[in-house]
Amino acid sequence: MRKPKVVYTILSLLIAIFFYWYQQQNTFEKIKVDIEGFNYLPTSTTGQIIQHNNYTLSYNELYEQAEWVAYELNKSHLTYDDRRRPYFINDPKVLTGSANYRNFKNSGYDRGHLCPAGDRRFSKEAYDETFYTSNITPQKNDFNAGIWNRLEMKTRYWAKKYGQLYVVTGGVLTKDLKTIGYEDVAVPKQFYKIILDYSEPEIKAIAFLLPHQESKRSLKNFVTSIDKIEQLTGIDFFSNLPDNLENKLESSKNYSNWKF
Repeated sequence: MRKPKVVYTILSLLIAIFFYWYQQQNTFEKIKVDIEGFNYLPTSTTGQIIQHNNYTLSYNELYEQAEWVAYELNKSHLTYDDRRRPYFINDPKVLTGSANYRNFKNSGYDRGHLCPAGDRRFSKEAYDETFYTSNITPQKNDFNAGIWNRLEMKTRYWAKKYGQLYVVTGGVLTKDLKTIGYEDVAVPKQFYKIILDYSEPEIKAIAFLLPHQESKRSLKNFVTSIDKIEQLTGIDFFSNLPDNLENKLESSKNYSNWKF
């Protein structure tokens, strides 16, 4: 009688494994279907969401800059076309008026892009859109040309590697900030970048929070959770994701599944 019991146990184990696998596959399929129709835009604390052809932003008039800029970055977007840099101009879609570029003159700060011009070289229209003043923020030159540039280049590296990303970036805007220019453009003390890889077979996210100063340290040292950035900004970044996936992605600080 011992042999039939062993066979029965093995069969029961195989059946259990099959049903577990089947359930996991169905769960992934459900998430995949939800992702395909997913609205990736974060919430806005101001209600002034501006949709351009190649990125979207939420403008905060109090701080005279975007609280976030969001855009897709696909492998096909990454070209090395030589584009002539246009002048910075006010964003015609910002109803309250975006800050004039002259606020930065003699301020000691760069006009730092949030959606980088380097991510939008694939067309003249896309490139020129990044020079709206709603897409710039005051940044120290060594920060802008240093660790911030390193993070932008790493983001492009991941776009090439993983195929398609969704990027949300901005400064942490708080009431105690220094301002520049005649329109009191706020100078953030911290900047964040959140990157979502929504391609198969693994949906993953990584978030960075950088002090506004140059650093030679590895970018890994600045990885944080999306939950932390939400606490600092009051923005809900991926509220339209299925709850189980949103909670998993936003609470994690793990970067082991991102190739550095």
